[in-house]
Amino acid sequence: MPIPADAVHHNARVYTLDPALPWASVLVVAGGAIAAVGGEELLDEIAGTPEVVNHHGGFLMPGLADVHNHHMLAGRADLFELQLDPTTDVDGVLDAIRAWSSALPPGAWVVGGGWGTGLIPALSDLKALSALDEAAGGRPVLLRDDSCHNRWVSSAALAIAGIHAASADPTDGIVVRDPSTRAPVGLLIESALIPVERAYASLAPVGVAQHAEASRRAVEILHSFGVTSFQDAATSLPLLEALKHLDDTGRLDAWVVTSLQVNDKIFGTHPLGQDLIGLRETYRSHHHRPDFVKIFLDGVPPSRTAAFLEPYLPDAVHEADWRGETTMSQEELTGWLLRTAAQGLSAKIHCTGDRSVSMTLDAVAAVRAAGHTVPAFHIAHGQYVAEQDVPRLAELGVVADISPPLWFPGAIFDAICACVPRERAEKLHPNRSLLDAGVLLAGGSDWPVMPSPNPWPGIQGLVSRADPTGTFSGRLWPEQAITTAEALHAYTLGAVRAMGLDDVTGSLTPGKSADFVVLDRDPLSVPVEELAATTVEQTWFSGRKVYDRQLTE
Repeated sequence: MPIPADAVHHNARVYTLDPALPWASVLVVAGGAIAAVGGEELLDEIAGTPEVVNHHGGFLMPGLADVHNHHMLAGRADLFELQLDPTTDVDGVLDAIRAWSSALPPGAWVVGGGWGTGLIPALSDLKALSALDEAAGGRPVLLRDDSCHNRWVSSAALAIAGIHAASADPTDGIVVRDPSTRAPVGLLIESALIPVERAYASLAPVGVAQHAEASRRAVEILHSFGVTSFQDAATSLPLLEALKHLDDTGRLDAWVVTSLQVNDKIFGTHPLGQDLIGLRETYRSHHHRPDFVKIFLDGVPPSRTAAFLEPYLPDAVHEADWRGETTMSQEELTGWLLRTAAQGLSAKIHCTGDRSVSMTLDAVAAVRAAGHTVPAFHIAHGQYVAEQDVPRLAELGVVADISPPLWFPGAIFDAICACVPRERAEKLHPNRSLLDAGVLLAGGSDWPVMPSPNPWPGIQGLVSRADPTGTFSGRLWPEQAITTAEALHAYTLGAVRAMGLDDVTGSLTPGKSADFVVLDRDPLSVPVEELAATTVEQTWFSGRKVYDRQLTE
């Protein structure tokens, strides 16, 4: 029987990720979906006069997926904000602020991020605050660190937010202060940053059109790296509005899953919890599924806010035997997961310490025992998992959201080693053990916590456990390396299944959306050390070309 087609892609090495037909050379597209996959003999079965695309032997595979990013924040940063290099020292950061501020009108906010968490000790005094004020010309400054969990702010920003020597500290955040005067030094840890974020949002309001522009810009950047589906890991009402606006106007060229914030430690957004959850169906659209909630259960190791089973190294701020804290009790966490599961919602739980992972598994066990077998649960970021908990993830059907790519030596790993004993710090991302236990791995970028959503350095690092850039020497826990095929699965079908999108994308299977990428090399054949340099030549979404490298050069 003739095959109706709008386009025929042929003369390609097609890696389908469909076990029924793993390899092919022809892909037939009709109505934005895959109509047929097979060999060159399919060319004789095509009906009509479709567009014929000859890929000249190029490597073609499903569009990549990103299970964890904050895409609208990243798009906004690309369009409107100062972007810093996390490897830059304090003087370099100040130089960047000075140059950026020189182009701003008096009183304008200096907003951006990316300074390295390892700078926290150097920014923890009034001398650093004075230098920041000078560099910014007295302007209000709001700069996120490379974890997005902390802020460096100026005296003007502190004053606008009402943070001063006599102001109270939040229960789950730290206003770093001068020890003799209690004056804030401009460093805000975790939820202590919320007043400044809210002050900035109220004084510089952004409408739906600009939010949509930021979201669309982020999708364009994701396309340049072959990403056609993703999960926004901490979703606000403005993001829901932006996605709805884009899809209603035919401009959302990706499959998007959102994670509605139950609580907030680092963004200053509202509404939260059930107030936000109750709005979700208003913003559901063809390409957008608001199917998850997001819970921040702890912080991050470099600021000593991740919840561990064993103590941090001693410091001058925390009491002896400090192990971090969680934002909720076991009872509160279990209650939230039970209530959201009853509403048909899955959950992504931020856990960077092994104690928060254990708590989450206990809560999920209660949800499963209550008969809720369908909701998905993600451990984000899958960094530190106690050995005894690895098989529990598999038993409970919990996904390891592995993001950002910290499974090789780097600046963040060095920052962790400064506060966690090295022999424990090195047990980072037990990916091989998780896979062997039967856990689904789902790859993510955590962009803009990471400066780029490019998945290929992370894919190389999963296989080598070495820094793809060569900046940092050695291999981090090399026994936890996985294969290239396993790494590709984590960033394609693994992430797609984790997000609940495998009914429409993730493999090149007839009936699914025609979402695929054309690469400059076969990642399954090249040496491991060449994976990070993989370049996307073209990205196709729903049968339409949405990125062409030749047109961007």
